[in-house]
Amino acid sequence: MGNILANIILVYLNPLNLVLQVTGMRVYTSGDVEAVNGTDVRLRCTFDSQVPINPHTLTISWSFKPLTKGREESVFYYHNKPYPPLEGMFRKRISWAGDVMGRDASIIIKEVKFTYNGTYTCQVKNPPDVHGALGEIRLLVVTTGKQSARPVNIHVKSLTYIISLLLFPYSVVRYICHFVVLSESTS
Repeated sequence: MGNILANIILVYLNPLNLVLQVTGMRVYTSGDVEAVNGTDVRLRCTFDSQVPINPHTLTISWSFKPLTKGREESVFYYHNKPYPPLEGMFRKRISWAGDVMGRDASIIIKEVKFTYNGTYTCQVKNPPDVHGALGEIRLLVVTTGKQSARPVNIHVKSLTYIISLLLFPYSVVRYICHFVVLSESTS
């Protein structure tokens, strides 16, 4: 009876067991992503594990849930090497853009379509670190991208520069004329 009680105490109070119970895979994504119809988009997913990365046991899986009613679909799988989908709407549209040892599980979707609107889920497992939150990205495919404010800023700066170039000679001539008029009136 004493041995059983001692074993129970060792198992439940062992600091190593306590550490293993609180570890968990952490997955980070960019959240909301907007992409123009027909362009390629990178879905960024990075991760942090409490145990050293083992490229032989680590797995990455991506899935997709459409905005409209529809079932969840597997998009991509990685275990020792990338396994893009062989069928379905993402066939020949997904490429691996990650680096397992760099803790990057990103993928690229080629030539996005409006039917790709929805939520993409990135899941990373690095045994024994197999529990933790999933990373989610909501993709919105749009007709055109957001208008950038940068061209407007460039035009305003250019216009200001041109006006300054035109006004400077005028100011110099006016100053000289004013000086000449003052000189003649005092003499």
